[in-house]
Amino acid sequence: MLSNSLAHIDVAYHLHPQTDPRLHENRGPLLIVEGKGAQVVDSSGRQYIEGMAGLWCASLGFNEPRLAEAAQRQISRLGTYHTFNHRSNEPCVQLVDALSTLSPIQPAHFFFANSGSEASDTMVKFAWFYNAARGLPDKRRIISRSGAFHGSTVMGAALSGLPHMHGAFNLPTNEILYAAQPLAYRNALPGESDADFATRLAEELEALILREGPETIAAMIAEPVMAAGGVAVPPADYFPKIQAVLRRHDILLLSDEVVCGFGRTGNWFGSQTFGFQPDMLSVAKGLSSGYVPIAAVAVSDAVYQVIADEAHGLGVLGHGFTYSGHPVTAAVAVEALRIYQEMDVVEVARRLGEQLQTGLAHTLRDHPLVGDIRGVGFIAGIELVANRRSREGFERGSRVGAQVERACLERGLIIRNMGNTIALCPPYVISVDEVDALVERLRGALDKVADDLTRDGTVLGG
Repeated sequence: MLSNSLAHIDVAYHLHPQTDPRLHENRGPLLIVEGKGAQVVDSSGRQYIEGMAGLWCASLGFNEPRLAEAAQRQISRLGTYHTFNHRSNEPCVQLVDALSTLSPIQPAHFFFANSGSEASDTMVKFAWFYNAARGLPDKRRIISRSGAFHGSTVMGAALSGLPHMHGAFNLPTNEILYAAQPLAYRNALPGESDADFATRLAEELEALILREGPETIAAMIAEPVMAAGGVAVPPADYFPKIQAVLRRHDILLLSDEVVCGFGRTGNWFGSQTFGFQPDMLSVAKGLSSGYVPIAAVAVSDAVYQVIADEAHGLGVLGHGFTYSGHPVTAAVAVEALRIYQEMDVVEVARRLGEQLQTGLAHTLRDHPLVGDIRGVGFIAGIELVANRRSREGFERGSRVGAQVERACLERGLIIRNMGNTIALCPPYVISVDEVDALVERLRGALDKVADDLTRDGTVLGG
């Protein structure tokens, strides 16, 4: 009875992010009431394997007692404080210390925010500040990529190369340039090797820079693996080749590690997996395993020194949030990092990732709906196609991805439907048996949708 009442209130008054409001009025919410390791329980008592770690973030599952205890201890001692005007707190400093050891940027200086969106905004503002301080105020345009996702704030959404994030909001995207998505399955030429594909994208990037004027471009922002952009895994030498181009033209490289950080790609950070050295990087989600809102930006010493000198001349660095370095969120993040190190999260991600990738390849490689299976570390994407031979995708209004998502829910599995791509990003605490069950349930869902499509007259080719 209570859950029905809550569902009614949710439908009547809750405007959900990244959700069709009218569809929600008819369908109502899936009310999640409890978490057990890598599984969650809804208000009817049904259990689901959470194949997306919530929203790419609950790396340690949904009921880790050590994170709850860390929050309890800190909130009982100092529940809130700020870091403006030289203030700090013990958990914040401990988090800086922990991150400085792990960071691929050495030495690094850390700024704290509350979300990946705020972290993206911060990196862009710092890139602008850095160039203005060097006497280059016109060097402010940002290169992003088609299919990228960098947040939902005004700047984060403008950076995101996803059409639904732009047009309806009339965003100020004039200063954003969009390079090609490094997804070989969709964008490589026939017969083009991964190395040649990466070379071509680097050449196209340089042509874009020269056409627009390198003196107008401050930075390029990139996710090591484009998560919401279809789990697009770049060729191995893509990032070294584009970084060489950026360095030639004095353009910063900003690594959005909000999804890729803390082991997800098989190393602590995605920039390590793909062999590049960012000037700044952002982390969020896994930083606290999603238990509390927190994000951080790591800034290279070269960039920091310019920013610090300019801010000193002005008398203040005019950027920050009330909750930057909040003691409770910092305490939870410190404990999450301890757990990652104790469990050897990189080894766990590699081992579970190999099991997941092997299971998907073995179980789905001949499925009539599956065109491509891709991934690295413990993240994977399955691209759905209407014709395997021609790689023809489904039309935007077909909602085949939504059908697969519903069929997965019926089988006790939560995945992420991104149109023609199904994403998987399970918690690190998932068991071997649960990984196998995840693959089996996904196969069953795909079989159900393929049967339904065939019954409705859709011809699946290939």
